[in-house]
Amino acid sequence: AAQAGQDFQLQQPQNKVAVAVGETFTLRCTTSGLTDPGPVKWLKGWGSGNKTIYDQRETDPSSRVTRAVVESDTDFSIHIRNFQPDDVGTYYCVKFIKEKTGKDEVFRHGRGTEVSVHETALVPGVVAAAVVLCFLLLLLGLFVALCMCRRKRQGGVGSLCPARTVAVGSFSSVPLQCCAGTPGTPSEVLDAESSHLPSQQSSKEENDIHYADLQPLPAAPRRGRSRGTAPTEYASLRVAAK
Repeated sequence: AAQAGQDFQLQQPQNKVAVAVGETFTLRCTTSGLTDPGPVKWLKGWGSGNKTIYDQRETDPSSRVTRAVVESDTDFSIHIRNFQPDDVGTYYCVKFIKEKTGKDEVFRHGRGTEVSVHETALVPGVVAAAVVLCFLLLLLGLFVALCMCRRKRQGGVGSLCPARTVAVGSFSSVPLQCCAGTPGTPSEVLDAESSHLPSQQSSKEENDIHYADLQPLPAAPRRGRSRGTAPTEYASLRVAAK
């Protein structure tokens, strides 16, 4: 049997495979050449404690293990769905030949593929979402910093202030408003309004109205008046200047 299969080759190219929990992974194995009849199996572990994962002669549609290329005589790669931590271990692709006694005997086997859990596996969608979230957080931080900077700068030049009133002479109060960030500061607005007010040296009398008791003027000679005129009276009113 050994001489009949001298040109037989079995390749198991994967050394290690890292898989995330719940994912489907593939174990690859191909053969070439002719040999005596016998099945190809996948074993988990080697020695007395091995476990048969796949048997070419047995098919179970409900199994998590399926052939990658159905009914191929040279490609014995398999898919294992819904990977779980219990699936961690070393898997071997093995070619058996049937002895005269009817018992399967190992003829060729691969060097083994070590399967482990990939704890940090991330799908592209999760990576993209994380990048977008980081970008939005960066923009929010820049916006907050800009607002704080503007508020500090406005606090140095002139903060928001309520409307003020300034009395102009004996007239009603004139409301003055100021706002932070406008070209004129509150002091400049007040100075501009005060420039139209009378001097502080004005006495209290200038803020009062002066009046006189009006009396008829004595009659003037008729010859000195033009026809059509009547006696006139004179009064003086003095009010505070704006």
